Amino acid sequence: MSVQLLIAMLRSPASTGALLPSSRALANAMASAAIGADLVVELGAGTGPVTHALLHKLPGVPLIAVEFQASLARRLKSRYPAADVRQTSAKHIVDSLINRPGKIVLVSSLPFRSLPKDVAAETVDSLCGFLTSNPDRKLVQFTYQPRAPFSAPRNLRWKRTSVVWRNTPPAGIWELQEES
Repeated sequence: MSVQLLIAMLRSPASTGALLPSSRALANAMASAAIGADLVVELGAGTGPVTHALLHKLPGVPLIAVEFQASLARRLKSRYPAADVRQTSAKHIVDSLINRPGKIVLVSSLPFRSLPKDVAAETVDSLCGFLTSNPDRKLVQFTYQPRAPFSAPRNLRWKRTSVVWRNTPPAGIWELQEES
């Protein structure tokens, strides 16, 4: 169990999805799904295992790491100076980038099923609007459940790309983008 994640969960249980950080295998799989991006935006960066994998697998690609909880964001800034760490909501960052050109990949560890319903709904709306504004964008999301992380509008399609068994618990990686 990660002490940082335990403290974060005690402070804000609804915005912390797990007591254990993502495994190296899960982090590497998430980072591999972002290869080819002009910009990567990591949502729910937590303690940084996915941040680390993104910086390692995509050197030279700008990375914005978003973490809502201040203590975790401070730790990320200290550990990963090459990342642009922002302590704010995923919705705020995604909305601010909607008109930015290029291939932008969102890599998310957000705990949609444990977030307050209103926060989850507004975040999903923001993500879906962002994805439909440019066909070169995609969302990479993991979930511990065998179904898509959330319902998406008909013009967007979920595809499960892999299951990472070397994670506790095992996690499915899903990609959401416009139907082609």
